[in-house]
Amino acid sequence: MAVALAAPVAKLPRGAGWWYEPKFDGDRAVLWRRDTVRIQTRAGRNATAQWLDIATAAMNLPPDTVLDGEAVIWRDGRIDFGAVRSRASARGRRLTDLLHRYPASYAAFDCLMLAGQDLRPRPYAERRAALLDVLADARPPIQAVPATDDPEVALDWYEHLPAQGIEGIVAKQASSPYRAARIWKKIRHSETTDAVVVGYIGPAGRPRRAAVRLPDGRRVLSQALTPLVAAEVARLAEESGPGQRARTDDGEEYTATGDGMLVEVEAGTTRHATVAVLRVR
Repeated sequence: MAVALAAPVAKLPRGAGWWYEPKFDGDRAVLWRRDTVRIQTRAGRNATAQWLDIATAAMNLPPDTVLDGEAVIWRDGRIDFGAVRSRASARGRRLTDLLHRYPASYAAFDCLMLAGQDLRPRPYAERRAALLDVLADARPPIQAVPATDDPEVALDWYEHLPAQGIEGIVAKQASSPYRAARIWKKIRHSETTDAVVVGYIGPAGRPRRAAVRLPDGRRVLSQALTPLVAAEVARLAEESGPGQRARTDDGEEYTATGDGMLVEVEAGTTRHATVAVLRVR
């Protein structure tokens, strides 16, 4: 099932009919409770094995229920997205170990089916009521995300919850149905962090993108490099000499270089596949 998404905006939308939810920093997960439980990723992949603790708890939900939400992992009082990605990519013994060491939770924000009835054409306000109803007796690890129609409360969440791993606010119109498009709005915190350049894409003399290693160990590709940063990466490529081919955590191929170049990246873009390199340190 294709999922609804949120378009980034600079300011929190205000006015009649807007509702707001904290944006949890996890992996998108559609939870299907039919005869058994299946957990689907944003891309449509079956990830039930990676989130087996959530799937087991979901067997207590009414049959023929489908929820939309985020799979998250809490560590030391905050959401740890690095632990989420480790769990999502793990297999075999490592996955079994992570299931025990870092139990997951499910932050549900929408109810798409209830008692076999498709609720997607219904307004958000009705789907929200259905979500609260179906989760009325639920206990962790499955819970509904908070929601408010007060923009001041939403801004208070935005300002004070980042330390807990809340990466922003999602705004939704009370009258809007659920569609596979960017029907919601989101504001996110944009912070910077350091990363290490480990490779590049394109000619050695004119690299187009950099491969970087983030603080949590993930290797990802950057967005298009600015001319100044590209020149520095080209210098690194020259010093490293002919590089071997390597792959990012998402399987994208790049030419490897030696470590040593530190760059500042926009942390608000590191959650998914690419980062924005701002400058060389």
